[in-house]
Amino acid sequence: MKRRQFLTAAGAGLAAGAIAKPAIAQSMPEVKWRLTSSFPKSLDTIYGAAEAFSKAVAEMTDNKFQIQVFAAGEIVPGLQAQDAITNGTVEVAHTASYYYVGKDPTFALGTAVPFGLNSRQQDAWFMHANGMDLLNEFYAGFNIHALLGGNTGCQMGGWFRKEIKTVADLNGLKMRIGGFAGRVLTKLGSVPQQIAGGDIYPALEKGTIDAAEWVGPYDDQKLGFNKVAPIYHFPGWWEGGAALHFFINKAKWEGLPKVYKAILENASHYANTDMQAKYDARNPPAMKSLFAAGTQFRPFPPDVMQACWKASNEIYAETNAANPKFKKVYDSMVAFRNDGYLWWQVAEMTYDQYMINFVTRG
Repeated sequence: MKRRQFLTAAGAGLAAGAIAKPAIAQSMPEVKWRLTSSFPKSLDTIYGAAEAFSKAVAEMTDNKFQIQVFAAGEIVPGLQAQDAITNGTVEVAHTASYYYVGKDPTFALGTAVPFGLNSRQQDAWFMHANGMDLLNEFYAGFNIHALLGGNTGCQMGGWFRKEIKTVADLNGLKMRIGGFAGRVLTKLGSVPQQIAGGDIYPALEKGTIDAAEWVGPYDDQKLGFNKVAPIYHFPGWWEGGAALHFFINKAKWEGLPKVYKAILENASHYANTDMQAKYDARNPPAMKSLFAAGTQFRPFPPDVMQACWKASNEIYAETNAANPKFKKVYDSMVAFRNDGYLWWQVAEMTYDQYMINFVTRG
């Protein structure tokens, strides 16, 4: 192309760009939203995911889209975040879907269920196997559109005043536990309590409860549970990977320009990845610190795990028979889990197990 022709073409392109700018500007209006978290500010891992989300949205819109984050209790209590979205009190909530199983057990499948998916399987199911679409179909009935909001990875089994040595030790146990797992433990004679994160320590300290689960070493140490209960059981069979979500008021979501929807989705993916990475980085040193301070790490005995597996599947059968919404999502998740382990046992698990054995043996 000759120089004159090139400049003419470039000029035409610049002119076209100049014409397009007002359209772009119009698609990025000033928007200010409020986000209520279900978590206290002291937990920089979970609460921090909402801050990471808000910051990313602001940076990608040159501060035209601002989301102000509020801790649990500043607008509504942590366990009322879903109601605040459904009724439009706020535009966004950062929460754990399974907190709301009392309204419908299908909510549990958005976070974690006993013997469900690990965190990587969850992301794969959500993003590439219709999991998120199925959940949003369900959430729509509550005026909610959900985006990914983080994952803790596999959790610990919780803090206990006395060691669980047999299935009988679960009978009469008063335990803080969230989501669907409480129903399983009820079947085994336990008395589950759903208590927000910031209220667990005083309940455990006063003896109102006998045991409590939260997340894992980093968060649990911050909340001080090791000071009031000596036994730290594992694994958290009810949370192989606990997913969080950003619940967005559906009407507000649908009213956004397309570019803002894309920005929120990308910000949510960043927050989702960042939160899991924080836990993977911070749990090991916290675990060493707890061990040095006298915490007794104990695996659940095999017969306890087997009893919990059996009770879980009985609860699933009952729930599937009574709730077609739950069954639709559950069937998708289980099929994905079962197929996933065909791969996991070949490469992921064998590599990790070899390395763990090799490294721990020095």
